[in-house]
Order: sequence, then C-alpha cells, then structure tokens
Amino acid sequence: MEPRVSIIGLGVSDLERAFRFYRDGLGFPTSRRPEDGIIFFKMRGTCLCLYPYDKLAADVSPAFITPRAKFAGITLAHNVRTKPEVAALLAQAEAAGGAIEKPAQDTDWGGHSGYFSDPDGYLWEVAYGSFDFDEQGHLIID
Repeated sequence: MEPRVSIIGLGVSDLERAFRFYRDGLGFPTSRRPEDGIIFFKMRGTCLCLYPYDKLAADVSPAFITPRAKFAGITLAHNVRTKPEVAALLAQAEAAGGAIEKPAQDTDWGGHSGYFSDPDGYLWEVAYGSFDFDEQGHLIID
C-alpha cells in the first residue's frame, strides 16, 4: 500500500450546516452543494468529504449505526507558519460556529497550539512549530 490518505470522510448530522462551516466559515474550496448529498473539499494532497452520519455508518455496516462518542480517538491537524496564526485560526473557527476546546498556548513539545471542534464535534488542532513547509505548502516531516 502506498503511504497516502486520499479522502478523509466525516459523518455529519446536518450536511447544510457542516457545508456552511467548512466552505463559508473556514474558506475550504468545493464545487459541490448539500443537495448533491455529499461534499468534497479540495485540499493539498487529500480531500475532505462530508456525508450524512447515518448513511456513512450504514455504508460501513448496519452495526455501526450508533451515536458517535464525543471523543473518537482521532484529531485532524492544521499546521500554520507563524505563532499568531494559531489564535487567529481558532477565532475564525469559533466565528464560523465551531467551539474552542483548548485555547492557543505554548506546548510541552516546543510549539504553540490549540483545538477547536466543528459543529459535529470533530476535533481540529491548529499548531505552529516543529515542522517546515515545502514550496507546495506540505509539511516536511523527517
């Protein structure tokens, strides 16, 4: 298997609300609309997909059609180039309807980060430090 994640799919309770949060609030580009039944956001190196939670769970198996836990053991991360960008992006997410779960602060690993949750409770870390970016905007991880 090639080491790559092509699509990150998030099961959402309200496709229209999630669409507005990511497109209008965070500025993620897409050519899809909620009436299409599925949303794909174009990102660097991967794609973020929004799909109704019950339909996504049923696609896996009927056994997965259960309420989602508050913390599912996964976070998404968005690294930024400067320390002030952490607080700015957290504020942008909050203004779009997200919740600040951990304010921007210095970390024990020498960086600076904070967390927000989207309207469905998916956790995003906004982090600065430890990694540089290449000319395409991808992290350089050795």
